Amino acid sequence: MTADQDWVAWHGHYDEPGSSLAARLAAVQAQIAAVLGQAPPGPLRAVSMCAGQGRDLIGVLAGHPRGGDVTARLVELDPRLAATARALAAAACLPGVEVVTGDAAEPTAYMGLVPADLVLACGVFGNITDEDVRRTVRYSTQLCATGGTVIWTRGRSAPDLFPQICDWFAELGFEQLWVSDPEVSYGVGAHRFTGTPEPLAAAPRMFSFLSAAEIRKRRAG
Repeated sequence: MTADQDWVAWHGHYDEPGSSLAARLAAVQAQIAAVLGQAPPGPLRAVSMCAGQGRDLIGVLAGHPRGGDVTARLVELDPRLAATARALAAAACLPGVEVVTGDAAEPTAYMGLVPADLVLACGVFGNITDEDVRRTVRYSTQLCATGGTVIWTRGRSAPDLFPQICDWFAELGFEQLWVSDPEVSYGVGAHRFTGTPEPLAAAPRMFSFLSAAEIRKRRAG
């Protein structure tokens, strides 16, 4: 994440009723719950990149009948956000949830827990270049198990890359399960991997976060 953005303050918008972030969180959590509800009996594995405070995954696992079946790794670079995620996991009695303070762009951060049944890339694609988005989508074939699901987000403001991202997933053998209404400002997608996972490559990095100023410039056209 970028140093010129106060990500702790940014997370506060999740608590604002009716905010776009609150609506996006609810959509992501609904898709996580759907994945857990449809999963076969037995242990499940999940990874979350740029996990922030982990509200999406931890919020669902805390009250879901399958929560105890999930071994998860949440990777977050900001130590303040990671500390909050650990506290939330502990409060929810989720010993299977590991929070790593580290660089989510490094593939090695997920070694030992992939291919996973659930891969979260929420709050990532709107903060990186289009090239890095495509590279990260390609890495999904290494992170995701056969039959596993990737849940991702990307805002719908111009230039709207959301449809192209869906196409990139489809080209790699991902079946579209659900996408949010294109009329809302946020975008959420859920795609199931129908192929065979590839071995995890240690390099290159998946992405690099853009500065807040660069993001504003790009959105302004």
